[in-house]
Amino acid sequence: MSAIRNTLAIIITLLAPIAGPAAYAETVHDGRAISERLKTFDRNTVWKPVEQITLNFPTFHPQGMVKIGDIFYISSVEITKPTTKYDQPRDGYDRDAGEGKGHLFKVDDKGNLLQDLALGEGSIYHPGGIDFDGTSIFVPVAEYRPNSAAIIYKVAPKTMTAQEVFRYKDHLGGVIHDTGNKTLNAVSWGSRRFYTFKLDDKGMVTNADTARTKLAKLNPSHYIDYQDCKYLGDSEMLCGGLTAYQMKKDGPKFSLGGLEIVSLSANQPVYQVPVQLWTDTGLPMTQNPFWIEPAEKGLKAYFMPEDDKSTIYIYQAQGE
Repeated sequence: MSAIRNTLAIIITLLAPIAGPAAYAETVHDGRAISERLKTFDRNTVWKPVEQITLNFPTFHPQGMVKIGDIFYISSVEITKPTTKYDQPRDGYDRDAGEGKGHLFKVDDKGNLLQDLALGEGSIYHPGGIDFDGTSIFVPVAEYRPNSAAIIYKVAPKTMTAQEVFRYKDHLGGVIHDTGNKTLNAVSWGSRRFYTFKLDDKGMVTNADTARTKLAKLNPSHYIDYQDCKYLGDSEMLCGGLTAYQMKKDGPKFSLGGLEIVSLSANQPVYQVPVQLWTDTGLPMTQNPFWIEPAEKGLKAYFMPEDDKSTIYIYQAQGE
């Protein structure tokens, strides 16, 4: 009987529609607190180190992270054959697809791997930035090249079971669920394009067949490329990322990381904060995934900038 009950529970999880706003009251409340507090930060805000968690397994190339209670969920791409750039574009692509595997890791607060969920199929193996809406973790998995194709999954965090939500003909590198407006919002390769996918009452995407030229909105901000995004409520999302800059002609490059609050209705950033934090080896903290939550005063941030042998760096900061 227990086996039958477990099977029924998994089937119900897979068939359940995306839940309504009432399920996310706590998440939205935290999001509004994050938005309000982050808007008091500036480039002089002091980020104080609190703790470090060493991950005790190969993490490959981490992409997105959410924290639910004391458990971390981390998307990552394992590259088994790197992409190769073409001398000239072929069929609209600047490189081949390469080969790899997509992962969603479930990790405890000691850095131990609890579960590893494989995601993607064929040339679609690159997970992106992820978010949790109070019920499901949304994970985009795309080809490892721009202007390609993606599958969006929702994952039940307790059972680590995945359900395909929809497919789209572009590289979607991050996705959030705007529960207030019943949309899934995504960013493209390098976050150069914003997408708004509408949901019906059953949680099904209604405009997945709309061409990129009609659906995409250009990102007017260029100072960082987004790596990972989180829903804040009230038609806002928070994105973190970085861009490499040239210090002078023929001089060395440096990477600047930052956080941006983006209006989902206007498709543009409304608040930008540089994050001047680096690892001992020089990696910007916002190079890979991040997670932010309200602290007793200010905000608590979790950064995971390193590949393969990763550490979660925890900081607290308070605005003016």
